[in-house]
Amino acid sequence: MIEVIIIRIYIGFNMTNISPRLLKGAIIGIDIFNPLASLIVFQYNPDTMTRTLQPQTAGEGGDRSEALRLKGAPIETIKLDIEIDAADQLEKVDSNAICMGISPQLSALEMLVYPKSALVIANTALLAAGTLEIIPPVAPLTLFIWGPNRVVPVKVSDFSITEEAYDVNLNPLRAKVSLGLRVLSYNDLSITNPGYYVFLAHQMMKEAMATIGSLSGSGGDPSSPSSLSGSFKVG
Repeated sequence: MIEVIIIRIYIGFNMTNISPRLLKGAIIGIDIFNPLASLIVFQYNPDTMTRTLQPQTAGEGGDRSEALRLKGAPIETIKLDIEIDAADQLEKVDSNAICMGISPQLSALEMLVYPKSALVIANTALLAAGTLEIIPPVAPLTLFIWGPNRVVPVKVSDFSITEEAYDVNLNPLRAKVSLGLRVLSYNDLSITNPGYYVFLAHQMMKEAMATIGSLSGSGGDPSSPSSLSGSFKVG
């Protein structure tokens, strides 16, 4: 199912004239009970994105033999701003934009951090029936997609919305959404979770690109045994 969604969003060529077209970033909340509730394809790609990686080392003051040991993948956070504007839809006389502005698009993003109302109602009924322990609902597997080479499972850690214009019914027409995402690695997910393998594939892609970058930076040829030789300047 994950592969099908990604393929539908990221077909990179127009088959009528075989010309490349701009890919759009996306955030997808994969929920088998409501697969379309959180499918957000960015209307405009952000101009900038900030990524922070915190290495998971053995820590300071430990045994010398542990100094270079890595406990797992680094903790990566992503910060970006998404702009949403109803102008194009209103120009096309889109009925949803006329009636609701950009509320549906904002709601799709917000649903990433809401439990399903059906589960809330079911848990309330269980509590009323005397159930002593209620297991909190699990959020849908959320994927951040930024081109075919960067697909990672994430959870939303920071979320703010700045609404900038409204229609006569106070429906928002333009907004900027600031998102903070925490990438989930195989350190965070169970081996039975599909996100475990999505991240593992992401890391393998990075390893392949790192090899290409190293070879290209040294002017080497992958087929040559001496392709990794080079000179370094310190200071």
